[in-house]
Order: sequence, then structure tokens, then C-alpha cells
Amino acid sequence: MRRTVTWLSLVLLLSSCSPLSRVSPGEFEDRAQEVAARWNGSADDRAWREGLVALEELPSGREWDRVPAWASLSAHNGVWEPATDLPADSPARTRLRWPDGSALDVPLVSAASAYASFSRPAAFIEEECPAKGCRPLRVTGAELGEAPLNTSRGTIRVPAWMFTVKGVKQKYVHVALAPSAVTAPPKGVEGDTEEVTAYDLVAGRPKDVLLKYGHGSCDRIHGTRAYETDRLVVVDVDEEMSGGWCNLMLKIGTIPVTLTRPLGDRLVLDSGTGLPVARGLTRR
Repeated sequence: MRRTVTWLSLVLLLSSCSPLSRVSPGEFEDRAQEVAARWNGSADDRAWREGLVALEELPSGREWDRVPAWASLSAHNGVWEPATDLPADSPARTRLRWPDGSALDVPLVSAASAYASFSRPAAFIEEECPAKGCRPLRVTGAELGEAPLNTSRGTIRVPAWMFTVKGVKQKYVHVALAPSAVTAPPKGVEGDTEEVTAYDLVAGRPKDVLLKYGHGSCDRIHGTRAYETDRLVVVDVDEEMSGGWCNLMLKIGTIPVTLTRPLGDRLVLDSGTGLPVARGLTRR
């Protein structure tokens, strides 16, 4: 387990680094048992396994990053104009279905409500409109469609409002799920350090799980560890920092951990934060 440090990604800093003591196998097991006991059966556990926990920021405007620069700037500054009356009635509840066959009925919001939500300026304005102002984004219509959404139980398609904007080819996509239907991802305890950021299975090696993790240039990697129960697997990358001068640039690596049996439907937890690790090595 590595030290708590604020990483400045891709920025090189020189620092006098004192040696970091390794966590013994017994200390890891004590921590893993604590993590498993805290998570198993908790409200976060139930929401993660049975509810709708989005693993990406909502609403989802997936294609809006490919629009002209003026459109992105106008949207960021909240320069929207309705050029038509948008439907004010909320659609009927819909049933979401996951890859494992499970389902959940959820309420939706109206197009007018969605427009009111996204048409406000961003909380932090990085680039103000020029002196002559931004070009207004005139919304000329909205229709209910679908958009992919990454959730704790896999990627599903959810209802989404597709807004037509004059002068822009791409639709502005806003997930139509009511806020009450979505549970925020669980948060770790202040001071805990994330060890593993993502995982994936290894083809042809059913007991192996490939872990993605961050480490420093001075860290020595001694391997991986796993604590297993019938419902959970708590994982850790055994790291140690050498002494002397080093940089604090964050590096990303992958390393396998071998379990006593295939992972199956067991949840993977990070020993550092005690939170679930999402599958997919392309994640942050």
C-alpha cells in the first residue's frame, strides 16, 4: 500500500523521498477484513448491486464534444434560447434492463425540465463569452431516444432527450432519468488512498485478474495481494518507495493478481479506499 500523496499528473517535481515501509501480509489481511465487513450488506452495497449507480457524470452529452467551438463555448456559458415549446409532461416510468437480466423501473423527466437543467451556465466559467457575446443556441425541438450509460452493473441504454439545435448537426443529448432514480457513487473516507483504479479479466487464465494502478517513479512493486470471500475480493498492489531524491510523476501500470478461484460475480474492492473497482482498463 502506498503513501498518501497529491499527484500532479504529468508534472515533474523533485522531492527528497524517505523510504516507505511495506505493509505486512498480516496488516493487509486486517485491512481487507475491515473493508469487507464495512461494505458487505451496507446501503452502498445494496445500491451498487440492485440500484442505479451511474459511473459517469450526468447528464450525458456524449456527442457534444464534436460540435463547432462556438457551440461548446455558448453551451458552457449557458447561452441557450428555446425556439419552440418543449413538452412539459413527463413520460411514463420505464424499465431499465442490465446484461445479467435484472431490471429496475425508474421515473423520467420532461423535455422542458431537462432543458431547464442544462440551459444554466456552468458552475465554473473557464472561458467567458467574447465582448460581442456568444452565438445563441436555439433549441428547435426534442424527441425521446436512448443513450448508453455506464453503471455499477454494466453498460445499459437509458432514455434520453435528443435536442435539435439550429446550426448544429449533432443532437444535444440529456439523459431523461429523474434525479431521484440515480444513486451517487459511494465516497471513501477522507485520508484513504486509492490503490487500484480498474480491473479486467485475463483471457485463457480464469483465476487471474489484471489490475490497473498508479505508482511513483521511486516505487518498487513487490506484487499483488487478494483477500477473498464468497461475495467480495479485496485487492492491493504491494508497493515500496526507495529513499533518496526522486520525482513524483504519476505512472500507470497493470499487474495480475491470481485468485483461488475464478472471480465470477464477486465484487472487487480496493483495499486503500474500501470502494468498488470498476471493470475496464480504459477507465481513468
